Amino acid sequence: MNAVTPSPKLHDCRDAFVAVLERLGAENSRIVAVCNDSVGSSKLGGFKAKWPERLVNVGIAEQNMVGVGAGLANGGLLPFVCGAACFLTGRSLEQIKADIAYSNANVKLIGISSGMAYGELGPTHHSIEDFAWTRVLPNLPVIAPCDSIETAAAVEWAANFDGPVFLRLSRVGVPDLLPANHTFELGKANLLRDGDAITLIANGTLTHRMVKAAELLDAKGIEARVLNMATVRPLDVDAIVKAAHDTGAILTAEEHSVYGGLGSAIAECVVTEAPVPMKILGVPGVFAPTGSAEFLLDEFGMSPAAIADAAVALITRKPSQA
Repeated sequence: MNAVTPSPKLHDCRDAFVAVLERLGAENSRIVAVCNDSVGSSKLGGFKAKWPERLVNVGIAEQNMVGVGAGLANGGLLPFVCGAACFLTGRSLEQIKADIAYSNANVKLIGISSGMAYGELGPTHHSIEDFAWTRVLPNLPVIAPCDSIETAAAVEWAANFDGPVFLRLSRVGVPDLLPANHTFELGKANLLRDGDAITLIANGTLTHRMVKAAELLDAKGIEARVLNMATVRPLDVDAIVKAAHDTGAILTAEEHSVYGGLGSAIAECVVTEAPVPMKILGVPGVFAPTGSAEFLLDEFGMSPAAIADAAVALITRKPSQA
């Protein structure tokens, strides 16, 4: 009988976020948390228990929440503003633009339960436009870690970065992909697997699906490069251009609309710097329906098998080497 390979342990990136936040909070009394009636979903219960005077719960008032965060930063504190990504970005976009990005306020925006993580709550709670809304704003790094290790490293980095940050975290469990000693570098992609036939690029919850797709391709004799592109702004242009030159085709996948997100950002780079055949997988310009995140990703053609099939089809579009 063949041994069954155990499934990898899945981690909620919110746990990594709050573990680092509480450790940093013990070291730095300037760190405060601001939330929108989301102490539970942001997992800020431990922070509140330790420092109740350093947690501000504004209630369901996201525009106010961002303004409060900006005011606290102007007062010399280091606010982590936490809320559901769909409401943090959608309801508060003007405040994020004017009070945070334009003012270059030292506020860390933590969009939790991003993508389609709220699943059964339906289209109003899916956050599949937030990359598009935030990546156009000057001064605002946009980051979607792929696992709990990168989440912890990104939170550490954000706390030491002088300026605003948008950190996009899911509540859907994902396996750890990066080494335990990983250090986050803004604008730097991580090479998870090398290959010369095609490059697969993703971030957040899609990165581990890309790795699985690459394993399926490997079984077909196709060597796929896999890049974890956690930083949507600024992009790792060098890694994208090198991938285009080395592999001749790029496939992206994201828990976001195909319009304005990671794939669009990479396409902007590819078309201007190193044109090659490219395909963007994501939510195809529709309101994603009700359903679990895992189900919806599969339905929108982002199961590992579907990604592998899309890669095979894209490879056929590469110019002949003859």
